[in-house]
Amino acid sequence: MTYLILNAIFLAVAAAIATMALARQLISRRFVVSVTLALALTLLLTAVFDNLMIGAGLFSYDPAHISGLFIGLAPIEDFAYPLAAAILLPALWVLLGRTKIGRTDD
Repeated sequence: MTYLILNAIFLAVAAAIATMALARQLISRRFVVSVTLALALTLLLTAVFDNLMIGAGLFSYDPAHISGLFIGLAPIEDFAYPLAAAILLPALWVLLGRTKIGRTDD
C-alpha cells in the first residue's frame, strides 16, 4: 500500500467526521481563522523538521511507496498528517460536546 492511499483513507475519515460536526454547528470566522493559522504553522513546522530529520538520515522513504512529489527532502505525503489533524481534532471537539465551534464560555 502506498502512503498516498493510506493518507486518502485517513483524510476521508477526517472529512466524514468534520462533515458530521459541521452539520450540527455554525462556524464563526474566528474559528476558521484559528484553525487556518494552526494548520499553516503545523505545515511549516512539518516542512522544516521533516527536512532536517531526513537530511540527517534519521529515516527515509521507499521510493516505491511515495508519489515522487517533494517539498525539499520531504515527500508530499508527509503533509497529510497535519492536514488530517486540523480537520479531525476540532470536529471531534465539537462532536464530543466540549463547546460549539467558535463559541466562548465567558
